[in-house]
Amino acid sequence: MSDPTELKVTAASDIEVDREALDASIKNFAGPNGDYYVGTFHKIHDNTGLIPKTFNWAAALFGPLWAASRAVWGMFWIFLILEIIAWVQIGRGWWGNLGAEFMDRVAQQTAKMQERLDQAAAATEQADIDRFTKLAENLQKSIDLNLGRAEAAQAEGFGILVGGVILLVALKLIQGVYADIAYEKQYSRWRIDPDSTESGRKTPNAVLGAILTAAIGPLIVYKFTVANSMPVLDEFPERPVSEIFTGEGGSTLFSVVASWLEARIDAAALAGGDVFDGIVSGVRTVLDALTLALNGSPWPVVMLVIAVTAWRAAGPRVAIFTVAAMAYTALLGYWSLAMETVALVGAAVLLCVVIGIPLGIWFGKSKRAYRMAEPVLDLMQTLPAFVYLIPIIAFFGTGNTPGILATIIFGMPPVIRLTALGMRGVPDSIKEAAVAFGASKWQLLKDVEVPLALPSIMTGVNQTILMCLSMVVIISLIGGGGLGKEILEALQYAAKGPGLLGGFAILFLAMVMDRIVQGAFRRKDQED
Repeated sequence: MSDPTELKVTAASDIEVDREALDASIKNFAGPNGDYYVGTFHKIHDNTGLIPKTFNWAAALFGPLWAASRAVWGMFWIFLILEIIAWVQIGRGWWGNLGAEFMDRVAQQTAKMQERLDQAAAATEQADIDRFTKLAENLQKSIDLNLGRAEAAQAEGFGILVGGVILLVALKLIQGVYADIAYEKQYSRWRIDPDSTESGRKTPNAVLGAILTAAIGPLIVYKFTVANSMPVLDEFPERPVSEIFTGEGGSTLFSVVASWLEARIDAAALAGGDVFDGIVSGVRTVLDALTLALNGSPWPVVMLVIAVTAWRAAGPRVAIFTVAAMAYTALLGYWSLAMETVALVGAAVLLCVVIGIPLGIWFGKSKRAYRMAEPVLDLMQTLPAFVYLIPIIAFFGTGNTPGILATIIFGMPPVIRLTALGMRGVPDSIKEAAVAFGASKWQLLKDVEVPLALPSIMTGVNQTILMCLSMVVIISLIGGGGLGKEILEALQYAAKGPGLLGGFAILFLAMVMDRIVQGAFRRKDQED
């Protein structure tokens, strides 16, 4: 009698499959030639080796067109590009002028040589005759050399042609082998999600594939195989297209749109001058207070306060590293600049946190508000940092304060996004329990939601600090001070030593801020 606790293992071959239902499903998925794919898919399922046992002749012959008709778009794009490369090689070897580059040089050098010979014929001094004649002889040697290179390049045409044919045949074979495997994977996806996975052979897909192939392939082959291709393929006809809208002989669309934008920005800056001045005054107040505390106080006091803060927030190791980093900046003469940088970053981070966390809480509670704000946050994060400087200069001028505003635009999205993420991550059951015990909306936010979302919020604050520090050098382009100005001057004069030393100072400041913030959070988390 067998042990009832013994685990019985069933082999995969012993599992019964409803063959008729599976065959019907495959036929439903494949549509035309359903019987072929029934047998092919079964061969793929039964194959245990590495070598496929199927070959799709239609895919091998028609290549990307077969993939398009069956909606295997990944395979379509990959092999369309690869086959175009093969056809380019065939075209270069068959009718391409491989020595065209060298023949162009020959034409230029021949013209120069003739010019030197004419100068020699017109010269009256023997020294000038000899000099021009020698230059002409040197040019003739270069012409002979380029003619030889052109002949050698042209002689390589047959080899390039054979290589292209071999590549094309290899690609056809690969497609024939791989097509059924790729289509079987698509069938597996279709069984899981039939609504979002295409099936069957559809004429619109085949037509689209043919249009894409006809539009892309011939143009690329023509461009890379014909020596003097059409100029329109090399450069977009900006002027003719602009004249359709501006009239013949008119300005380009670029100049028209750029002038319009400049006029609108100038008008907005003039109309909102008082508002922009008020924003600058508010930011400058925060910056002046931090600058006074860091650069106005005696340096030993500032160093001691920062070291004690690091000790209390993150422990002795971070405190020792903080002291070492501050000693580096002081010994190399960067103390004043480093404190100015900390004031700039501190003002930007403070404003990012004061504005960003409430916005993040709002977006975490309101999906509609977050959907409206998400495109703006995407724009703030993806727009190149240098682009921020253009409207900042237009509306707020130059200097440290406009630099802080540019830094806020770049550094605020992380704290907003991660705060919203943390708020959405608070379990509904916990919130419902708090409400059941009589918690008001303010108590629910203050005592339940924010504490539970704090890890995500602190991660956002940390990311904001690092992103604000990354703007230190960029804001120096609009008159910002601190260590960024040192780096900018080092770049302008290619001063490698000062540039590296200033860069290390910025690096140490970033590490100190990161360690203090992360250490403070970890210590608080351990105490809780």
